[in-house]
Amino acid sequence: MSDDPPTPPTDLPDDLGDGLEQCSPTRLRQIAEYAEALAAFRERNDRLDGADDGDGEHADRAHKREDGPENPPDGVPSKATITVKEINDNRYYYWQWRDGEQIRSQYEGPVDPA
Repeated sequence: MSDDPPTPPTDLPDDLGDGLEQCSPTRLRQIAEYAEALAAFRERNDRLDGADDGDGEHADRAHKREDGPENPPDGVPSKATITVKEINDNRYYYWQWRDGEQIRSQYEGPVDPA
């Protein structure tokens, strides 16, 4: 891990970046988990609706399912999408799906098992 703070995306709104700077590490992790779940939810809805992802690209191209596992394991609904989460500089696959008003996740495995 670097001693320098991370650089935010150049197109991040100033007020959002300033707000994140004020958050505790615990709150930042909660925000990151929420952002991953929200992105997965929107990508899934975009795929189902055939809509753009907001950047002019079709959502199917924005989310490359073929990079991850193909079929969800037992106990994970077929509507689930595979997402990648970065934890302590390691990347992991998680299945995510909506269950009523909640977003559910299940660990799948490391992105790079080496």
